[in-house]
Amino acid sequence: MAQDKKFVEDITPMDVDFAQWYTDIVKKAELVEYTSVKGCLVIRPYAYAIWENIQKILDKRFKELGHENVCMPMFIPESLLNKEKDHVEGFAPEVAWVTHGGNEPLEERLCVRPTSETLFCEHYANIVHSYRDLPKLYNQWVSVVRWEKTTRPFLRTREFLWQEGHTIHATAEEAIKETEQMLNVYADFCEQALAMPVIKGKKTESDKFAGAVSTYAIEALMHDGKALQAGTSHYFGDGFAKAFGINYTDKENKRVFPHQTSWGVTTRLIGAVIMTHGDDSGLALPPAIAPVQVVIVPVAQHKEGVLEKANELYTRLSKLYRVKLDSSDNSPGWKFAEYEMKGVPLRIEIGPRDIENGVCVAVTRHNREKTIVALDELESKVGELLTAVHDGLYAKALANREKHTYRCKTMDEIKERLEKDGDGFVMAMWCGEEECEDKVKEVTGVGSRCIPFEQENISDVCVCCGKKAKHSVCWGKAY
Repeated sequence: MAQDKKFVEDITPMDVDFAQWYTDIVKKAELVEYTSVKGCLVIRPYAYAIWENIQKILDKRFKELGHENVCMPMFIPESLLNKEKDHVEGFAPEVAWVTHGGNEPLEERLCVRPTSETLFCEHYANIVHSYRDLPKLYNQWVSVVRWEKTTRPFLRTREFLWQEGHTIHATAEEAIKETEQMLNVYADFCEQALAMPVIKGKKTESDKFAGAVSTYAIEALMHDGKALQAGTSHYFGDGFAKAFGINYTDKENKRVFPHQTSWGVTTRLIGAVIMTHGDDSGLALPPAIAPVQVVIVPVAQHKEGVLEKANELYTRLSKLYRVKLDSSDNSPGWKFAEYEMKGVPLRIEIGPRDIENGVCVAVTRHNREKTIVALDELESKVGELLTAVHDGLYAKALANREKHTYRCKTMDEIKERLEKDGDGFVMAMWCGEEECEDKVKEVTGVGSRCIPFEQENISDVCVCCGKKAKHSVCWGKAY
């Protein structure tokens, strides 16, 4: 081993300082690098590869449902942004403005897109004329800018990557169906690809997207008991269409307004994966999005035949999986720690004695269990073990959510549970009045996350005012 090589540095234990643990992970796993502009990060190759895998899975699903990718401009004229009052007011505090082109002041300020509803509306007004033009099922993969005051890698940055779907339909029924369908796509993706359980629900009126009729969301619980909004889907009704003059001739030859949707997820999903599955040794990546699913580490590689056999295994496995062979001069112990830090789901160890016995050692990242695998069964066994990694990560995340989900009937009970057991999801009843929603957050520190689709009758009365309850609500502290 080269003398200047060291074992992977320690990470701050998450139970000591969760925020520092998170920062250690994103730095030491080489996910990001800070830049001279606060809140704007270099997404390094390993993290970008995670995003590419997220993008690949979702993009395939979108296209299977009939969506097409487009690309809208980065800049929005101020007059265009101002066409929808609620929308512009909702984003005004976060907007970055371009005021000069070269040395010349612009006649009109340009907003660097915080989201693209207004651009899509302008486009739809130009291309939608008849019922035959509908629906339009569009999506784009771009970056957006929101001038956040407090930033944290992946969770809140001033520039971030995302996809934003924008669709337009002839009827409210079609648009609502699309809104719900895309929320289900996100929920399935989080559970099947990210091994992250989520709660599906509707946002309260005070928490919905600016300009939307209704907003649906999926909420995940992080290891520290805080909630993270993992994806949203919005139904706009015909409000944007009216504001932007989008209308068409229907089958009865009448001029009518169409109905729109918008839905999106962002690179904060990478942060969600870190905080859901990571541990004090580093990342623990679900196989579906891991840049490297299997790493092969030769043991005593200086001995005859070891590297040759390792290369043979690499050739076989790389036909089916994303595989890396590390034949560097670092020690096996250093490599073990390095790939645990990187969250590689499965490690294959092969040495002289293994070769003699026709086996290798497979180590799963999520629980570090070792399995002796016959070399002639390697391909199928690796597939089984990768499935076991996904299932193990999901089960652990679900157990953490269940452990930190509290059903409470009063605000005093909410405070007592949070003080005793730590942050988590609080399930409690609500009368539907915004005043009570605000009071719960003021008194207990937890805000409404969503009104779950799966309703529970925890009690008959509001947790705040004692009047008849309308909904059970998921409350929590959020990133």
